[in-house]
Amino acid sequence: MTTEDWGLIEFSEAWRRQREIADAILVSASDDVLVTCQHPPVITRGRRTRDDAMLTSDALLHQRGITIVDVDRGGEATAHNPGQLVCYPVVNLEHFRPDLHWYLRALEDAVIVTLADLGLASGRVDGKTGVWIDGSRKICAIGIHCRKWVTTHGLALNVSNDLTIFDNIIPCGITDSAVTSLSQELRRGVDVHEVQETLLTHLQRFLLESR
Repeated sequence: MTTEDWGLIEFSEAWRRQREIADAILVSASDDVLVTCQHPPVITRGRRTRDDAMLTSDALLHQRGITIVDVDRGGEATAHNPGQLVCYPVVNLEHFRPDLHWYLRALEDAVIVTLADLGLASGRVDGKTGVWIDGSRKICAIGIHCRKWVTTHGLALNVSNDLTIFDNIIPCGITDSAVTSLSQELRRGVDVHEVQETLLTHLQRFLLESR
């Protein structure tokens, strides 16, 4: 398993690269790859996004410099912008455990342990994918696509990003919870790179321990 840091990259380009890696894994058993990156302001709409999830018109979003991309992952609408740590594991689950429920929980576990290392307690909410603070504030969104057990997309952990971008949508279709970030919860500045290596370490551990 290898890691790649793509830095600040347009979402559509990152999605294209993910598909290239996934295709290579499918045809030639190439290495699994854990990608980390950040995106310029973008709202992505998963397969289950409802029309009423968009609180701002597409035209106005474009005027504000926010790109909109419809994607093939599960889930509904979410947002990305600089200061948010995005991780795309492009992996063949047959190398680990071919079980999507287990895989989603592994992503959550890696985030929960990472946040604990930084002094922030977090956990799950029954019936909702992602990671939460006090069961009421979402700090990490998760949405994946899987083809022949090869995954794309992944998780987005709010570190120090501007959370007002989420005012344009109903994040993940959830109306009764707030969105938060590491900087907001810890009440200090947190750099994405302060979190990145810890998250990758825990994610690799949870995946490899399943073998």
